[in-house]
Amino acid sequence: MTTLLLGITAWDPEPWRTRFQNALPGWTVVLDTEAYDPAAISYAAAWKQREGAFSALPNLKAIFSLGAGVDHLFKDKKLPDGVPIVRVVDPDLTTRMSEYVVMHCLMALRRVRVYDRFQRERSWTDLRDQPQASDIRVGLLGTGQLGQDAAMKLGVMGFKVAGWSRRPKEIAGVEMFHGDEGLAAIAAVSDILVAILPLTPDTAGFLNAGLFNHMPKAEAIGGPVLINVGRGGLQVEADILAALDSGKLGAAVLDVFETEPLPATSPLWLHPKVTVTPHNSAISSPPAIAAYVAGQILAAERGEPLTNVVDPKHGY
Repeated sequence: MTTLLLGITAWDPEPWRTRFQNALPGWTVVLDTEAYDPAAISYAAAWKQREGAFSALPNLKAIFSLGAGVDHLFKDKKLPDGVPIVRVVDPDLTTRMSEYVVMHCLMALRRVRVYDRFQRERSWTDLRDQPQASDIRVGLLGTGQLGQDAAMKLGVMGFKVAGWSRRPKEIAGVEMFHGDEGLAAIAAVSDILVAILPLTPDTAGFLNAGLFNHMPKAEAIGGPVLINVGRGGLQVEADILAALDSGKLGAAVLDVFETEPLPATSPLWLHPKVTVTPHNSAISSPPAIAAYVAGQILAAERGEPLTNVVDPKHGY
């Protein structure tokens, strides 16, 4: 009997089991905490699986990430060699991410957090110098499926959009930069800098003082804004705090952190220029993601190629 193995530690695995069981009638769906026959496992799906959960499965054909990122898989030093790893590219997740990015860019544009403060102070204060979206430049670090969708929707709102990728890429209506030399260049034209990057050895610590020093003053929105919806390992939190305190950054919207959950002792929680959200900018909805993964599995069983397979050399 064909069996799917779920390795999930960060979420309740039972909703995922139920959805996969419904999407794969006739299959057996087991958790890695249960007893099972390793030889019966054909596919695995994971979110922050236990170390070595997939290391002794002789007939494993593919491993699916249940979220947009795959860095959690590569942390497993016992991950089997040669087994394809597949990332999620799903319209539901993409739409959720773009909603979050557009929302916070608009909030920065309209100085919503400042007006929140005025309300708390009962101050009838009007910031008369209100820029239009077309006055504000948004730079996207990462222009894969998520970044491209966000770029399109930001463009609809009127923002001037630039993008950065590791290798040269062209996107209609988006000024593109690439490579190490392109990082400083895109920072220099970004009033709002949005990170939608995977975490790899090359991108770790990207969001640091050196990068912030290239950003413009962005006085129209009270200073440049950093938004990180990628991975916590992209950012150097000490540098973010220092840039906020010095005025180099006007605000930061952080959905991901170096340590998650964010420790209660972190100064980010109560910093007046920081918005904290609990890694939910684009949640993995069990119905949508399970349907996507099940569709890939059934297609593979029909002899069709897997899509969105990760290049292990690049980590995405």
